[in-house]
Order: sequence, then C-alpha cells, then structure tokens
Amino acid sequence: MRKTNDRPKLARESVTQGLALCCLLIMLAVAVAGPSGLLAWGENRRMLTERQQEIRRLAVERDNLRNRVALLDPRHTDPDLAGELLRKNLNVAHPDEVIMMVH
Repeated sequence: MRKTNDRPKLARESVTQGLALCCLLIMLAVAVAGPSGLLAWGENRRMLTERQQEIRRLAVERDNLRNRVALLDPRHTDPDLAGELLRKNLNVAHPDEVIMMVH
C-alpha cells in the first residue's frame, strides 16, 4: 500500500524544481541578452574600437596644437607663423604679395 503522505512531498518537490528551473532560465536569459551579456559584447567591442579611433585622432590634433603653441611662444616666436597669422587675421600684406589660404 502507498502512503498518502507521499503526494504532498512529491508536489512540494515538483514546485521547488519548477522554481529552480525558472530561476535558471531567467539567469540564462540575462547572461545572453542582458546589458553585459553575450549579445552586448559585439556592440561593446564596436564602441571600444570607435572610441580608440577617436582617441588617436584627438591625440594627433592635440600634438598639432601643442606644436603650434610652442611656435607662438612669446620668447621665441616662429617668424613664418607670426607673418602668416598677421596676414590672415589682420589682412596685413604688401601690395605685391599674393595670399593663398590653405586649410
């Protein structure tokens, strides 16, 4: 004969296993589709590459500006750059000069 106490125990175990399975499925879904999951890795890698390219571009721009600042140091200004800036910004030129703007 079967005991009648086995059914509630079996039902509790089924509910516990069902809840554990649901928790595992939720954790799997978050691991795949969550903000730091497998699907987000590709996007994060693309953004990292873009940011590294931007950092390289900004580093080159910074170095160019640093060089220009060094050439404009009041203690030893580069005469060519000073003349270029005067002609460009103040429209100071000799009548026989031709000014070519290059960017």
